[in-house]
Amino acid sequence: MRLSRYLLPTLKENPVEAQIVSHRLMLRAGMIRQTAAGIYTWLPLGYRVLRKIEQIVREEQDRAGAQELLMPTLQNSDLWKESGRYDAYGPEMLRITDRHDRVLVYGPTAEEVINDIARNELKSYKETPKILYNIQWKFRDEVRPRFGVMRGREFLMKDAYSFDLTYEGAKHSYNKMFVAYLRTFARCGVRAIPMKASTGPIGGDLSHEFIVLAETGEEQVYCHKDYLAMPIPSEDVDYDSDLEPIYNQWTSLYAATEDKYDEAEAKAVGDNLLSARGIEVGQVFYYGKKYSNPMNVAVAGEDGKPVLIEGGCYGIGVSRLMGAIIEACHDDNGIIWPESVAPFKVGLVNLGTGKEVADKACDDLYAKLTKAGVEVLYDDRDERAGVKFSTMDLIGLPYQLIVGLRGLEKGVVELKNRKTGERREMSPEDAVAFLTR
Repeated sequence: MRLSRYLLPTLKENPVEAQIVSHRLMLRAGMIRQTAAGIYTWLPLGYRVLRKIEQIVREEQDRAGAQELLMPTLQNSDLWKESGRYDAYGPEMLRITDRHDRVLVYGPTAEEVINDIARNELKSYKETPKILYNIQWKFRDEVRPRFGVMRGREFLMKDAYSFDLTYEGAKHSYNKMFVAYLRTFARCGVRAIPMKASTGPIGGDLSHEFIVLAETGEEQVYCHKDYLAMPIPSEDVDYDSDLEPIYNQWTSLYAATEDKYDEAEAKAVGDNLLSARGIEVGQVFYYGKKYSNPMNVAVAGEDGKPVLIEGGCYGIGVSRLMGAIIEACHDDNGIIWPESVAPFKVGLVNLGTGKEVADKACDDLYAKLTKAGVEVLYDDRDERAGVKFSTMDLIGLPYQLIVGLRGLEKGVVELKNRKTGERREMSPEDAVAFLTR
């Protein structure tokens, strides 16, 4: 993509309404624009990152055996009354009356809808276990939306739901998602630590929040320092095997959110206790029969008698995760994207725009890299070098390939690693080979 044709409205100054790093940088880098309080339009650069994160989430859900479906944003309020949550959820749930005076809700989550599907479509124990997931926009009418996509009212969420006959089966499904989450966040370039957490309005008695440590995190968290070096499950993990050893390994050390903080347990950790700020990027719940009981979600057991489903739900804030990645990966000059979620892999910077030799060299590099499947943002604008460098540092692409007239006289271009700042001169051919390896 040529930057001269790309919608990238960057800002030089920090917007006054942005209080945290991710909000400031997403606005300055031209990734989002607010359309109403807590509601944003995702501009091309931001949307590319959102799709990258969404795809990693999808791949790890599929790998764990979950099946994707798509549920509506507007839900029947009768289902919420049936589960008992219609009044309990509170004013954060947006209620809408249609022309026939039917009350709909803009779903903040989808336990009621998915359990309605399960009770209508699952008939026999032979059809369990099942894990179904949905990547869809949600809405929670926050009293004070703030921090950009970190606490907006509309957000993109992956929510998965498991259906099992027994607690043992439900725990295995919980472990599947637990392991999938460890892999998902690692692939997105951040280390998320699972911490004991409260279940809130979802319900149940077993829950972990996955927390990314960041100075600007909105909650205080506590964990053993060894979590920073714990091994992530491998790509070929067998999700049908016993996952309890991995679960036990990751929960054997102390880690808790502030509302689950235990002074005695924390004191026992001693000098290895890490007290930090953190950002929640996902949460897993086992809620047992909380929904199957009032909604009568049951299947015929082996003896033909109805068995109430044991359930769990598993959420990842896809759009929120994007903000968390920026909070954990930035410097004074801008964003530093992990390569796996970067909107483009490389920014091709033409320092001699309008000069035939520079334009030809850049066009050649752009064509070769694009043909090789490398995502390139080509800065072909007629701008000063300082402006181009500032833009590239701000948007945080992993590599900058810099083409200047002096370098071309020597037969070299410059490759800059955004994360380390390392600069290397090499031939155009070697630069292409490096970026396509």
